[in-house]
Amino acid sequence: MQARRTRLALSALAAAALAAACGGGSGGDMGSSGTAASSGAVSSSKTVLPEVFALEPKLSREPMNDIMTGELLPIIDRLFDLVRAQGLDTELQGVKVFAPNSGDKFLPGKVAIGFSYLLLNSSLSDPKYQTYLDGYRAIADMTIDVVNETWGIYYYTSALWKLKKAGHLDGPTPAVNPATLELLKTKLDWRIFVDQANNYALKNGLPTNYYGVAFSIARLRYLLGWEDATGSEALLQKMISHYKTFSAYGFSDETDGSGRFDRYSILLIGEIWQRLIETDMQVSAEDEALLKGWLRQSVDVIKLRLNPAGNGVDYGRSLSAYADTAFCELLSAAEHMNVLTDEEKEVAYAFATRVAAKYVEFWYDSDWGSLNMWEKGRRTDSYRGKARILGENLSLSHQLLYTNNLWKASGFAQKKPMATPQFVQYLQALPSSTLTKFAGFDGQGATYDRGLVTYRDGLRVISLPVVNGAATYHRTNPYFAIPHSYNMLSGVADTQWPQLQPRFTFANTGTPQVLIPASYQKNLQTQASADGRQLQVTWQQDALDRVAGTGSGSQPFKDTRITSSTRFDFEPGQITRVDTYTPTGTQAISKVELEFGSFSSDVTALGGNRFSYASGDVTGFEIEGLQDCTVADVSADTNYNTPGGALKTSIRCSSPAFSFEQPLTIKWVLKYRPDSIASFKPN
Repeated sequence: MQARRTRLALSALAAAALAAACGGGSGGDMGSSGTAASSGAVSSSKTVLPEVFALEPKLSREPMNDIMTGELLPIIDRLFDLVRAQGLDTELQGVKVFAPNSGDKFLPGKVAIGFSYLLLNSSLSDPKYQTYLDGYRAIADMTIDVVNETWGIYYYTSALWKLKKAGHLDGPTPAVNPATLELLKTKLDWRIFVDQANNYALKNGLPTNYYGVAFSIARLRYLLGWEDATGSEALLQKMISHYKTFSAYGFSDETDGSGRFDRYSILLIGEIWQRLIETDMQVSAEDEALLKGWLRQSVDVIKLRLNPAGNGVDYGRSLSAYADTAFCELLSAAEHMNVLTDEEKEVAYAFATRVAAKYVEFWYDSDWGSLNMWEKGRRTDSYRGKARILGENLSLSHQLLYTNNLWKASGFAQKKPMATPQFVQYLQALPSSTLTKFAGFDGQGATYDRGLVTYRDGLRVISLPVVNGAATYHRTNPYFAIPHSYNMLSGVADTQWPQLQPRFTFANTGTPQVLIPASYQKNLQTQASADGRQLQVTWQQDALDRVAGTGSGSQPFKDTRITSSTRFDFEPGQITRVDTYTPTGTQAISKVELEFGSFSSDVTALGGNRFSYASGDVTGFEIEGLQDCTVADVSADTNYNTPGGALKTSIRCSSPAFSFEQPLTIKWVLKYRPDSIASFKPN
């Protein structure tokens, strides 16, 4: 779909965001866009390019399309041969992928989209063309009764539309048998998970990004001739309405106002634009202006997080390889819709190539013959468990292939990415610190602030998310308001151990009540030094989150027995956090705990709760306000396996039972190599 210039006045939100694309960049105060940047830019006193070359994927210097044809399509080809040979008994790394209890509810759709690329990238003269055609048809027949929901429905309809456009659904030997296609017409329907009669409400508590899934299915069904345009038009407006209602600064709240802003919040607008591009859907000038404005804002967040290694989002759920490919989806859509400057397009392509290279050099395990997000120190969310191994191989390959197709369409097919020295020079000129506002910031007593602080120390990117994990995730440490940075500071999917923030356990009868400083942050403020190298971040909490005991549950529980104030100080090579916790009355506490799980190792206790590390990017950790600290080797404990690899050590600090009557201050200082650069894999 060609970008169209609108003659209508843009909203203030869209105008501010689009101004950045026209030369405003992401420096300075972005006003209504929600991102404020410091005046200075970090420039490392010395950039050691040999180190950068060592830490970036080797293939990142090659054209992205060469990685697709030389590396990724052969991987899909091998998986195709496996499924064709073993059928519904297909086994990959010990997983019976089509078993009824496999837990992969999207698999037929991912198989359809993944294997479609073999047909779409081969000609009639290709020796394997007939094998692909016959095999695709047989696999479609074979999987017709395998469970396929939501995302799987979208992937399947997308595959069918691509095949139809290429002529593979026509003729005497189509890629899908007519009888199977007729069954798919009924099975591939967005109304299975959307209540059309109830104002298009999502069923079963699905998060709001599923509006995008439903819209995509409806639009593809329309193009396939299976329904009229009513559903897709209504669902598009439903998505836009959600943005307007719950996303004051243009980022999608995954909930209806609770404040969960994560990878999906930044990605969703990219997915919307990708579906508009895929289906060539024209929208009104007013909607286009809003959608482009929101797309530009997500680009500005991503732009601040670019790095030499191809690493993506570093906090929240559903990370692993999807953390990286999210950037590819957004940046390719932004390039196609012309909301990037010429320089930004070159930078975006260079980063997308790094993501593709990282996938085949790190996420793909040649010993397995498969993607690996689950073992050898890696861990992801339970709903992306190893039972989904085949589907995850194919959906991630799809994301890389279809975004590469957009770059090819823009003339990048045989183009090598920007050279590393120029790419690094661009990164070093980015703002040193930013506050991206997601929600709140209105000064009202009942409002909580949601935002993302980004601090760049040379080429290292450090995130400080101040959000609400909301239902299910509020008590898990990937959503804690703590620093996150690739291969240095990380949470662990689905775990609740107290990474870098305290956990208060009350001495009550029955199930002990446990409080953590989460969910209720307000008055979030940042202050940077004139040169941008020092950053202070502060907020207060009028309550803590009760995560265990009476009243706790899936949703956050506001407990006012403890309030708190927090201050972070960032400077090159050091992060300091100071919390003051104030009790309401006198509270009986049985223990207070805090941990620091680290990729660094060879720890030496220096006395006084001070520790040094001989190996890794972290060099020191010290803490005040808690009595006892010990060091544990956690390298073999799966509860310390991050998306990218295993943490090695944990410093575990605690205080025994006490009567909590006066304010308690807990302070920690974390030191790291100021010239450290995150690799595409743990050191």
